[in-house]
Amino acid sequence: MKLPEAVEENLSFLLAELDGQLALLGVYFRDPQTETAQRLVQRAGYAQNLSERVRKGCLTGMQRGKGGAARDLHLKGVDTIARNLETTARLARRAVRHAEDVERNKLLRADAYLTPVKLVRDTVARVPDALRSRDSHMAAGIGDTARLDAFYDRMFRTYTRDMRETRHTEDLSHALLTASAVHRMGEALRGIGEALLSINIGQTVQFERYFTLRSVLSGMAEDDADITLKPLAETRSGSAISGVRMAGGKGGTVDAVFKDGARKKVKQERVGVKSWNSVYPGLAPKILSYEKRGDSAALLIEHLNGETFEDIVLGGTDAELGAAQKALHKTLRDIWQRTRADTPAEMKAMEQLARRMPDVYRLHPSFAVGPQRIQGAGIESFDALVASAARREAALPAPLSVWIHGDFNLDNVIYDPHEKKIRLIDLHRSCYMDYVQDVSVFMVSNYRLQVLDAATRARIAGVACAMHAMAVKFARSQGDTGFEFRLALGLARSFASSTRFVLDPGHASRMFLRSRYILERLLAVPEGGETRFKLPMRVLFDG
Repeated sequence: MKLPEAVEENLSFLLAELDGQLALLGVYFRDPQTETAQRLVQRAGYAQNLSERVRKGCLTGMQRGKGGAARDLHLKGVDTIARNLETTARLARRAVRHAEDVERNKLLRADAYLTPVKLVRDTVARVPDALRSRDSHMAAGIGDTARLDAFYDRMFRTYTRDMRETRHTEDLSHALLTASAVHRMGEALRGIGEALLSINIGQTVQFERYFTLRSVLSGMAEDDADITLKPLAETRSGSAISGVRMAGGKGGTVDAVFKDGARKKVKQERVGVKSWNSVYPGLAPKILSYEKRGDSAALLIEHLNGETFEDIVLGGTDAELGAAQKALHKTLRDIWQRTRADTPAEMKAMEQLARRMPDVYRLHPSFAVGPQRIQGAGIESFDALVASAARREAALPAPLSVWIHGDFNLDNVIYDPHEKKIRLIDLHRSCYMDYVQDVSVFMVSNYRLQVLDAATRARIAGVACAMHAMAVKFARSQGDTGFEFRLALGLARSFASSTRFVLDPGHASRMFLRSRYILERLLAVPEGGETRFKLPMRVLFDG
């Protein structure tokens, strides 16, 4: 992809300027002279001005809107490269300033710096070729900081040993700062390498993610040019999810989903998928590959055709939504019947809510109101209501257990209209549990959708109430007389805890007040009367 002329020209000047400054730094360490240090320090504005010109050219190119997302990513990558080149120049000047503060030159051990400075200079010289050739192996080599890390570790041990053996701690402290500045050039080189890889892959990518991706795709794609990576989502736990298309690999073109993040989370996802495939085959995607790397891990998962339930609720026709609901309700009833166990289950909705309320209050501090009195009547705090409801909940476990999703939001349900089939994703919380957990989460994930027009809100309410009606029938068939009371607990939890993901104060307040209303209603039920409890579902979910 050809860069704008101004960008290409100024980037070339910046590379040449940095090469000159690194050459001066090498000259200084070969023969530390104040005159050489001053020549380097006096070039402070050159690299910065050239970096700003590159940035301006990249922004202008993006504003013109020609070339789409791929060109924008390319220009952002070049801007990142320029900023890291300027950072390297700044660190070169910082290194020489600290070195000049060392009064006893022998303590600096200047000759030890010749190899790392040459390494940085040679690495920077490879940047134009890596950018032009889109060679990911070269990009990865540019970002490899192992030799600079080893240099710093060696100098740190040397200087700290000298500190113990001599009294010249001030000189040795300046020497250590010199080594730190050269070492930090590796961070800038790593940033350049990641920018080059991001340009090649088509998505912002860090080194750990790139190497994990290459491990997961081992044998499926011969070269990075065969891979197209498209961001799909970022989970709240920090995992990243991308769509992957591999052309030219074994078996022709392959579509998959690449998910990476903390090893524990990804492992839970893998276990969840495998569990679903043993408990209810065909509902979860297949795992194509799994790799772990240190504290991180990644999954390559079968790409599922179809749309998320959220997309269908918001954008599908009435007929499409009706078909999706029919398939979903049928699938859930079948899962619950197939996996039913006569083991009591405790949802512990109030315990979950109590753990999440600090996060709610951080985002919505106005919700954290203590007990109040109005016209002599006492009003309990929300936390007190939760504690009281927790005691009631402990005495009313579900009489049965089923295999649940565990995070049954609209966007974790996929419907394929051609096969009329439901599939599930994001399965790391799956377990045997009260089915009310999934029902309540699904219902509130509808209400949480931040759409204001009346027709869509009515549609959303209809989807939530239809789920409730289906679950009520199942509960009756199982003799589950406490279903409605437990559902109220689950709804109260989900309405309140979901506000930590809702920035709109009006929408968050409506959800929080619904939670309080439900808690007050269920706590007003005399003990022993839980089986007769019912909520006005349509009123709760309208508006």
